[in-house]
Amino acid sequence: MSRYENNRIADNRASATAARVYIDPIKLFWVGGMLLLGTVGAALTASISAVFVFVFSTAVTLLFGHSLGMHRRFIHRSYQCPRWLEYAMVHLGVLVGIAGPLGMLRTHDLRDWAQRQAECHDYFSHGSEWWRDAWWQMLCSVAMSEPPDIDPEPVIADDRVYYWMERTWMLQQLPWAVLFFAIGGWGWVCWGIGARVSVSVLGHWLVGYFAHNHGQRHWHVDEAAVQGHNVPWTSLLTMGECWHNNHHAFPGSARLGLEAGQWDPGWWTLRLMARVGLASDFVLPQDLPERDELAALTTMTAPQANVIANHSHVSHDDHQPARAD
Repeated sequence: MSRYENNRIADNRASATAARVYIDPIKLFWVGGMLLLGTVGAALTASISAVFVFVFSTAVTLLFGHSLGMHRRFIHRSYQCPRWLEYAMVHLGVLVGIAGPLGMLRTHDLRDWAQRQAECHDYFSHGSEWWRDAWWQMLCSVAMSEPPDIDPEPVIADDRVYYWMERTWMLQQLPWAVLFFAIGGWGWVCWGIGARVSVSVLGHWLVGYFAHNHGQRHWHVDEAAVQGHNVPWTSLLTMGECWHNNHHAFPGSARLGLEAGQWDPGWWTLRLMARVGLASDFVLPQDLPERDELAALTTMTAPQANVIANHSHVSHDDHQPARAD
């Protein structure tokens, strides 16, 4: 067996603790502007149609953009799909309003690497008080004194479309804002752009905070500074991204809800896409290399548990309920 490693990252004696958090003026402008548009603007322009646009556009960008496009496909390459579809879904992921594709990849990989170290800065672990962590994650950036090297694979690094998306990620809201304005006026813009981005950014932080501090754990990663937690009550809202303890255990899996009752709309959608020929070659836990550092905390009950359990050793707590740390 071997330890899980992200092949895009080279440690080079990097430090996950030598870091400084600072106010990012770009984030301050972007998030502050969206919050103003999505609160004051939305309150002044509320209508049934505007709220419908908000709900529909948020669901589409979170499901096809953030979960299936940006996370499970672009970052983890956990399934295959046509190139045009990947571009379209990553574009929807950019519309979530957090960062461009390369920015999302670097942020994800840096946090993933830091959390697997013996120690890491509170910025990476969501380890500070909730109000400070909210300020840090949404309005600040981190400067590392000894950062690791992040080298995306050629299929990403050599792709001009992704570099264009990265350079223009904020501007990509503009065509949709023009379309919404033409159809529904300022109400559709405030709700379909401002409120949607505000809720998505706030929700991304909130779920991330809980998923690294509170909730169920069936798996433990030895020698890691941070453990993932499952946050069941957000399963539908996050399109299945809430099963973060499962994700820490099996980062490359296209399926995040691994047990019976763990609702995973992203996985349901991928299976539908497979039926019409738009997705294939799913990576599942049984397809991933065994990991020395992965331990099961409980006896699994789902049908696939026996397959999954073969990829870990079982801790001495295997007959105890899942811990909620």
